Amino acid sequence: MPLIESEEHKALREAVASFARNHPRTTTGTDIRRFWQEAAKLGYIGVNLPEAYGGGGGGITELSLVLEEMGAAGNPLLMMIVSPAICGTVISRFGTEAQKREWLPALADGSRLMAFGITEPDAGSNSHRITTTARRDGGDWLLTGRKVFVSGVDIADATLIVGRTEDARTGKLKPCLFIVPRDTEGFQRRPIDMELTSVEKQFELVLDDVRLPADALVGGGPSHAYGSGGEDAGLLQLFAGLNPERIMTAAFAIGMGRHALARAVEYARERTVWKVPIGAHQAIAHPLAQAHIELETARLMMQKAAHLCDAGDDIGAGEAANMAKYAAGEACVKAVDQAVHTLGGNGLTREYGLASLITAARVSRIAPVSREMILNYVSHQTLGLPKSY
Repeated sequence: MPLIESEEHKALREAVASFARNHPRTTTGTDIRRFWQEAAKLGYIGVNLPEAYGGGGGGITELSLVLEEMGAAGNPLLMMIVSPAICGTVISRFGTEAQKREWLPALADGSRLMAFGITEPDAGSNSHRITTTARRDGGDWLLTGRKVFVSGVDIADATLIVGRTEDARTGKLKPCLFIVPRDTEGFQRRPIDMELTSVEKQFELVLDDVRLPADALVGGGPSHAYGSGGEDAGLLQLFAGLNPERIMTAAFAIGMGRHALARAVEYARERTVWKVPIGAHQAIAHPLAQAHIELETARLMMQKAAHLCDAGDDIGAGEAANMAKYAAGEACVKAVDQAVHTLGGNGLTREYGLASLITAARVSRIAPVSREMILNYVSHQTLGLPKSY
């Protein structure tokens, strides 16, 4: 893994930063759609998708770089975590040829988006308690269940739903992933009333015997090739999507933290009290320096995770992605808090745009997996300590 970015990556970073800085800040769904499509035309949205299907042929390394720079410019796109990262990765790795042809070019060029539904009211972080089930009915599937905290369902053309189906050999339930178009009969959505300020809305989904054709199952029927598709590969598919999700959440958090820190540094340079800029005082300067160090450290962990993910090391990437998400979430919260504190009362005004980040930064600690569950993962999987549950 290279510790120094290549000239190609530096150029991509500069280009994205310039693009995001010069684009009006997105405040409505229409703004986001326009920004999304313009970014897609430049190749940013599908940079991780295969060239054969209209993508840039890069990986999560490049996609996380794009999202980080958009966030640092104050124009992050939350759905990048979902549509190209989770859904695009799952379909490109495990989808049938027909699914790849239908979805990947459209995801890459920005003409279509996908959402991702895994969390349930009574399951939380325990994916083994997912109750959304799929059963065969002739040549179709019937999908029944509920999902919560699903981002952007209203602007997505389809949602990748994690369900469970019965294993014909053992009778046990196993995960399967289904592509559910937005207007499918029985597929209902209700917005969740959030205090969090975000253009992308959160939804509760109800699937009431949603009838899907056989080809809605990612990978088609039972797999006969290395467990790569259909009913026998749901767990592989799920984890292949969750690693990019954590890496991209880290990128989202690092970008947000950098944005807040930049506003605070600018203010500390210009705000003068007692004849010198407040940034000359160590009580102001040192916490900002510490925030910068923690963000840079988190970025290194994120880059390692992205490198392992792109190399196909799902196990190694799983550990690194969790660590990256943890480090980035902590660094983001601290950077935002210190930025607001540096500006004092001004940090709570709309003019400086930092107050809304106080709540937004907490999301990077909570979603898609809490910091406590990450610490559980590291203590069990990395350190080999016994489980308490």
